[in-house]
Amino acid sequence: MRLDEIQIRDPFVLVDAGRHWLFGSTDVNIWSGPATGFDTYWSDDLEEWHGPLPAFRPPSDFWSRTQYWAPEVHRYDSGFYMFATFTAEGHRRGTQVLRADRPEGPYEPWSDGPLTPRGWECLDGTLHIENGVPYLVFCHEWKDVGDGEVHAMRLTDDLRTAVGAPRLLFRASEAPWARSIPRPEFPQVFVTDGPSLHRTRDGRLLMLWSSFGDSGYAMGVATSASHSIIGPWSQSEHAIWPADGGHGMIFADADGDLLLALHTPNRTPEERAAFFPLEETDKGLRLRA
Repeated sequence: MRLDEIQIRDPFVLVDAGRHWLFGSTDVNIWSGPATGFDTYWSDDLEEWHGPLPAFRPPSDFWSRTQYWAPEVHRYDSGFYMFATFTAEGHRRGTQVLRADRPEGPYEPWSDGPLTPRGWECLDGTLHIENGVPYLVFCHEWKDVGDGEVHAMRLTDDLRTAVGAPRLLFRASEAPWARSIPRPEFPQVFVTDGPSLHRTRDGRLLMLWSSFGDSGYAMGVATSASHSIIGPWSQSEHAIWPADGGHGMIFADADGDLLLALHTPNRTPEERAAFFPLEETDKGLRLRA
């Protein structure tokens, strides 16, 4: 099959041994009702895709049964680790870690529930390794704070437990391109979604993240002045993807070329993964024509 035949949100591509593995929010209705799990698709050329394969199916005693979102898979030490968002009645939304021996799974729970703070509404956790130290970078949702936040929190080397308190990196309203959305809970609501880190060839640390702009769902780039996760972080003036798409990440394909992956349009059930050639510049990132 081709990408336009696969319904998926929040796409994430893992390249392993020359093969591309596509993960994402793959339930037909990810917003409500019982969740099935996460599927994965694979391709050798990014054109023809095979699958779906069942990457994760919840065990009978799994705490969450609905709204399975934004799985990412990272190769780490001797295994493959999935960071994914879950929720349940009586629980706050959060990012839990799952593990498998192969990129396609099957993935099984690894951390004891979410690693994000149990008293916060959190989502879209991603793994960042800096000087050998693992960090969880995640969103503290607008439902708690109005102005959505991005935080970083150190993890133990086995990725099972958080170490210390979260560190605030930035708030959504700091981005000139971000716009508030109408919600009754707060006078102004700014969304943070899908942080994804990218280290450039010359050592700069960049972060893709999504919010809403002048033309709907959009994605911008933040830059760390210290080249470290601790920041301080500055925001791009304009969104790199300004309309009807986002929750992106960057990967190098089997040939070593940089590609931006995101979903567009931003409406169910029409969302699809899309890939775009990308290049690093002295000012950050630029989509190639």
